Amino acid sequence: MKAAAFAYARATSVVNALELLAAHGDKAKVLSGGQSLMPAMNLRLVSPDLVIDIGGLAELHGIAVKGDALVIGALTRHVDLLRSPELALHAPLLQEAAAHIAHPAIRNRGTLGGSLAHADPASELPACMVALDATIVVRAPSGERRIAATEFFKGIYETALLPQELLIAVELPAAGKCSAFFFQEYARRHGDYAIAGLAARATVEGDSFSDLRLGFFAVGDRPLLAAAAGKLINVPVTTTVLADAAAALANELDPHEDQQASPAMRRHLATVLLRRCVASLLAHPDLEPGAVQ
Repeated sequence: MKAAAFAYARATSVVNALELLAAHGDKAKVLSGGQSLMPAMNLRLVSPDLVIDIGGLAELHGIAVKGDALVIGALTRHVDLLRSPELALHAPLLQEAAAHIAHPAIRNRGTLGGSLAHADPASELPACMVALDATIVVRAPSGERRIAATEFFKGIYETALLPQELLIAVELPAAGKCSAFFFQEYARRHGDYAIAGLAARATVEGDSFSDLRLGFFAVGDRPLLAAAAGKLINVPVTTTVLADAAAALANELDPHEDQQASPAMRRHLATVLLRRCVASLLAHPDLEPGAVQ
């Protein structure tokens, strides 16, 4: 299929893009990398009157450390995440996740902001934002506002962005001295949509966690910051404690069913990911699924 007829405007600045959004509202769509928008338009899942191309706005590119925060421009491409020395030092979780996004052709064009605004619940980067306690920075003609990642994703392809707003950057706390990260997903083939996945950030002190953020994806209508992580914080993690946390996670999830997996399968995979994550972060192989106790 081909997209329905639409008008095209190439924004010359963020201010110009905001003027176009203010004039056209929800009849306009923003084009950054185009790796999500164009397929949706070709399938006529969306049919905007106007496409606003922001791909040439240099002010929205780049990765920088500012104080104790890492600031990533919305137009930073997935391939740039993979190559960034700043991310390697301060947010290696994003590099691990970016390596799982589709294929090189997609990673060369797709952008961080485009992925977050698209809000596909099977996407890797939204779950990373939740796990890393990110702040999403958006701008409207009236000014900027900052939205916690846990409040930004509202449902399948739904976010807190208003029609006149533009996602311009994300802000991440820089990794602390005792920070540790875990990323893994299940997919039929590398590059396919995930069946279940987990992005995690932890603060490890000795053989326990003083903080643990578990961002699950592809197991609901949005990335999930699992409350079950609370059962693993500031306690010695034994097989019994981990089993209790896994049971709490299974009760917390509300997975969907599709051609790839049943809800029961997604719950099972999520609990396996939880066990692998904890065993990896604590370097405790006896906690691995299937380990002999």
